Amino acid sequence: MDISKYKSIIFDLDGTLLDSLADLADSTNRALANHGFPTHPVDAYRYFVGNGMRVLAERALPPEKRTAEIIDAVFSELHADYEKNWAVATKPYEGIEKLLAELQKRGLLMSVLSNKPHEFTTVIVKKFFPKVPFKCVYGVSEQVAKKPDPAGALRIAAETGIEPERTMYLGDTIVDMKTAVTAGMFPIGALWGFRDEAELREGGAKVLLQHPMQLVRRNI
Repeated sequence: MDISKYKSIIFDLDGTLLDSLADLADSTNRALANHGFPTHPVDAYRYFVGNGMRVLAERALPPEKRTAEIIDAVFSELHADYEKNWAVATKPYEGIEKLLAELQKRGLLMSVLSNKPHEFTTVIVKKFFPKVPFKCVYGVSEQVAKKPDPAGALRIAAETGIEPERTMYLGDTIVDMKTAVTAGMFPIGALWGFRDEAELREGGAKVLLQHPMQLVRRNI
């Protein structure tokens, strides 16, 4: 793979740009505990996150408690808690800031597409990457469907003016890889994130990276 033929790249947020697992786990565990439900170790959240906050609340609940009413109650509390505590332990992965600087130097258009609510996504990206000129930053909203629906990725392609086939998509879950494949973009798996190689390959990853800077240090 020669990245010089690509003009745009879309990043997932959690597990790709940011190591946010501890804050997501802590907010969810507090919401669970406040409702009298058991909590989970942080590592368990690697497989709870990835499909949006309401699904996170659902997956964290005991199976027999996953009624719409209980899920809504825990989700509401999780959302409120996370709104106050999303920056306690969250930080960019090692090498991410260098990668973004290098891609900017090379003139690639950069965007973010997350399954977080849109209002969280925009605030978080601005907080951690204030100097990065992302072309588009989208989370889930009435206008942007949750991944793996490719609509958000295709909207970014339309707004950047770069064809999907000239767009890379970097993410850490099967959801991201399916989004990229369905949108006709080049799927790249981030092995530093929340999921493993087998899942990323199953989702259609064509390249796997152990470290962010691998993307620019050599042809891959």
